[in-house]
Amino acid sequence: MARYSKKAQETVEEAVHKQKRGELKSGSKGPKVKSRKQAIAIGLSEAREKGAKVPPPKESASAKKSAKKPDSKSSSRKKATTKKAATKKKAAPKKKAASKKAAHA
Repeated sequence: MARYSKKAQETVEEAVHKQKRGELKSGSKGPKVKSRKQAIAIGLSEAREKGAKVPPPKESASAKKSAKKPDSKSSSRKKATTKKAATKKKAAPKKKAASKKAAHA
């Protein structure tokens, strides 16, 4: 069974052809597309809009990262306590340095 319809193939072919001629832009007023992969992605997106048979887009790496959240509250508590401890350690030497400067002056 075919994944992509003929109409989808034609739309992608047209997008890649435009990219090779330097006419394909990302968005209506965006910069020219230079990447072949981006041209294919634009062609598939246009085919989806037209209603051609195209599989749904894959999740991007950034979408996967945002989807992953810590399940347990204890892990977020541990992170919070380590951050507080780190800030306390950094703050302590600054106070000593300020008092030494005042004593020398």
